[in-house]
Amino acid sequence: MRQRVNVTGPMKKPLETERLVLTEIRWVDLKGIHRLHKFAEVDEFNTVGIPETIDDTRKLIRVPIMDQFKKQRSAFCWSIRDRKSTFMGTVGLNLKDPRYKSGEVYYSLYPKYWGNGYATESLKRVMQFGFQTLNLHRIEAGVAVENTRSIRVLEKVGMQREGRARKILPIRGNWVDNFSYAILEEDLISS
Repeated sequence: MRQRVNVTGPMKKPLETERLVLTEIRWVDLKGIHRLHKFAEVDEFNTVGIPETIDDTRKLIRVPIMDQFKKQRSAFCWSIRDRKSTFMGTVGLNLKDPRYKSGEVYYSLYPKYWGNGYATESLKRVMQFGFQTLNLHRIEAGVAVENTRSIRVLEKVGMQREGRARKILPIRGNWVDNFSYAILEEDLISS
């Protein structure tokens, strides 16, 4: 069994795909991220809710930004940009207890970029980083059962639905059911 690799400090190189450049978020991304989360349709299924002020957004992104300077990283968040450096959204990976060699992914895109495969492309690259660079064994994602767009993305990247938790997500004053998805390192190798 391979040991999980620790990444220390900010990543020196971005993660790249054919069309996208994923760079760890910085404070200069604050306004773009705040605007992104002001779209009600972007955060329709977000348990955090829509940040009312830029200070609310600052608090949300403080964790992954400050984590860049820890000896043992546990939170990664990248800005998603096209090759012209247009900010399109974010994608992240939060690591769990090292002995489980697992993490959880998340993503958000501006609605005008939906339906073009950008979420799928960026998520595949983050999963590749998780399995190949961090030596993770398992990557998970949670999704509200009514979030059909995200369900399609998770299934396109090879994740499998593992279960349903009833009324676990607090979204807009209601308790909503959640599907659990995951992919194992051997699933990626065999596909």
